[in-house]
Amino acid sequence: MMNRRKAFGLLLATTCTVALAPVIGARAAEDPAKYPSQPIRVIVPFAPGGASDFAMRLLQAPMSQALGQQIVIENRAGAAGNVGMDVAARGAPDGYTVFFGNVGTVSINPTLFTDMTMKPDKAFIPVSVASETPSVFIANPKFPPNTMKELIDYAKARPGKVNFASPGSGSVDRLEMEQFRKAAGLDMNHVPYKGGAGPAVADILGGHVEVMSVTLPSAMPHIKSGRIKVLAITDAKRSPVLPDVPTVVELGYPDIVATSWQGFLVPAGTPKPIVDKLFQAIVKATQDPTVKQRMQEGGVTAVASESPEAFKAFIEKDTARWAKVIAESGAKPD
Repeated sequence: MMNRRKAFGLLLATTCTVALAPVIGARAAEDPAKYPSQPIRVIVPFAPGGASDFAMRLLQAPMSQALGQQIVIENRAGAAGNVGMDVAARGAPDGYTVFFGNVGTVSINPTLFTDMTMKPDKAFIPVSVASETPSVFIANPKFPPNTMKELIDYAKARPGKVNFASPGSGSVDRLEMEQFRKAAGLDMNHVPYKGGAGPAVADILGGHVEVMSVTLPSAMPHIKSGRIKVLAITDAKRSPVLPDVPTVVELGYPDIVATSWQGFLVPAGTPKPIVDKLFQAIVKATQDPTVKQRMQEGGVTAVASESPEAFKAFIEKDTARWAKVIAESGAKPD
């Protein structure tokens, strides 16, 4: 029987080959100067409750105000974000389908999923990054280790017995944990979840999985309530919202420093004037004082790229970085 990963690859091969090619070559249905004249659909490739959904919902109102049209968020979870990304890539290049991608979907998945036929660098035009989010290593309160050192000792004493969750095979959180596991010489089992961080965090809360790396907004409500304990943060500096939590640099793992960025992309072929209008709306939204404050409270930094071209160069560099991590860690889709 065809396994799930091969079946997904076949699905992408069929849908992208048939549907994507003519769409990319199509023209926008209206004069770009009149854009936007109707609501704009933003596809978030994860379920509600994760970092991407958190950031997009804060940006929704100010972007709508800047563009003068309603922003409609559509959560399309599945296959580590590939389902939503495929839907967005097949959208008409007219500015009315926008993809809110992240490091996992855009920079990690193309290398991790070797049978993926749709390539983000060909299917999309980058517009701008919108937020950057560190991750935290979290555990159920009843899990014995209270520090990263204790986690290392505990896992080494129980090879193959400790499970770590992730929001999906292609998530930066999965690769951060793979880097840590490799650096510390740990034998741990990966348990991937579908639909973003929400389901994985729920199982950490329930004690079904012991530990995971997850974007800070996904865990913040449970950290504040004391229902989850934090072992470390994957940033170079301590977070102002978690000043007592040590960084991975302090703990001797500087290579694990990373943020999960979220950003906007549009289907290839979208006219430049439309890309520029979207870019200006994103810049305005990320500079909104309320957005900046609410993102900071959730552990996120609101930030825009210098230009669409700068965002494209950033993605290329980030993709190369994670391709190296995947090769060195031996990470594969689960």
